[in-house]
Amino acid sequence: MNRRSLLAALAMTVLAGPAFAQDQQPRQMTPEEIQLINAINIHNTTVRTMVGRFLQIDTQGQRIEGTFYLERPGKILFRYNPPSFEQIVSVGKGFYVVDRKAQTQYAYPQDKVPLRQFLDENIDLFRANIVALSQSADYFTVTLQDDTPAGVVRVALVFDKETKDLRQWTLTQPSGAELTFSLFDVEFNVDIPKSYFYIDPTFKSVSTPNQ
Repeated sequence: MNRRSLLAALAMTVLAGPAFAQDQQPRQMTPEEIQLINAINIHNTTVRTMVGRFLQIDTQGQRIEGTFYLERPGKILFRYNPPSFEQIVSVGKGFYVVDRKAQTQYAYPQDKVPLRQFLDENIDLFRANIVALSQSADYFTVTLQDDTPAGVVRVALVFDKETKDLRQWTLTQPSGAELTFSLFDVEFNVDIPKSYFYIDPTFKSVSTPNQ
């Protein structure tokens, strides 16, 4: 899956709504689940910046790696490893697929990308459309769902139970295709150059992202 497919998948999922989807059998969250989600909200809200590596794997097993930079509120950069010249960047007013070599860019609205939930000043997963919760000895998974014009889309967010850090998320598209995004070597609350979150106004806007 290329960068066009990645952001198209991200753009289909809007994280907003009641605690449990109306088309799912509702149940009460356990006190432990409520406590975990509260702790995740509080911890991630206190993290002002994140820097690390990512690994993106699609349903066919294609692997793409790169580095990411996040600064709250509203800023994120995914930079794909060479030989790619592409990156995904947000400065709070939209997400852009940028090709630095071709000097082109493609924009998605900020409110149509699920990562906005983790770019907000204050994180509150209880405002999202939670349809499933599960946990193992080490990880806690919060699955969110949204009904889009293309069909039902889900995203499963995987958190470390001890640290409350986001480790991975998996997007499931209406077709059943999945995109898993894992984070590694993450550092928190480090200084990030302001130049990293920049949309060059001289780059040409295109109607579709570059392949």
